[in-house]
Amino acid sequence: MIKEVTASAFVFRVGGDGECRTALVWQPRLELWLPAGGHVEVDETAAEAALREIEEETGLRAELLAGPSTPLPAGFPHSALPAPWWVVEMDACADNHTREPHRHIDHVYVATVGDDGPTTGVHEVRWFTETQAAELEGLSEDSRLQVKQLFAVIADGSLRLAA
Repeated sequence: MIKEVTASAFVFRVGGDGECRTALVWQPRLELWLPAGGHVEVDETAAEAALREIEEETGLRAELLAGPSTPLPAGFPHSALPAPWWVVEMDACADNHTREPHRHIDHVYVATVGDDGPTTGVHEVRWFTETQAAELEGLSEDSRLQVKQLFAVIADGSLRLAA
């Protein structure tokens, strides 16, 4: 089975009304609302790919919020990269990268933006509150579970967003 590295990101912001929202992208080929994401190119890390995909698909310039990880030991000689929140393996149908069914090894990140400016990416983008995301038709079930958990982490204060 062919396996390809991908990166996606749930983008959050606190609106002018003080309510937290996440940006989801309408993927016309799949007919689903999903976080921004795509394939990691040969000259980039998964974190760089997540930021590139956010900008391409939404027009937003975001900052990644590193996922849970163990700190590197003192004196460790290499640079640390932002940790994804999850790394998941999922089935993928044929697409413009691979013309047969394959698997994506998706590095799932969380990102934040400081304002609610207009989105100008290549796909339709909408901002959803926690309640709206929970009730959203066309949101993939795996994304629904992830975004529910992320809203909970934000609500309990474990994850701070730019205001």
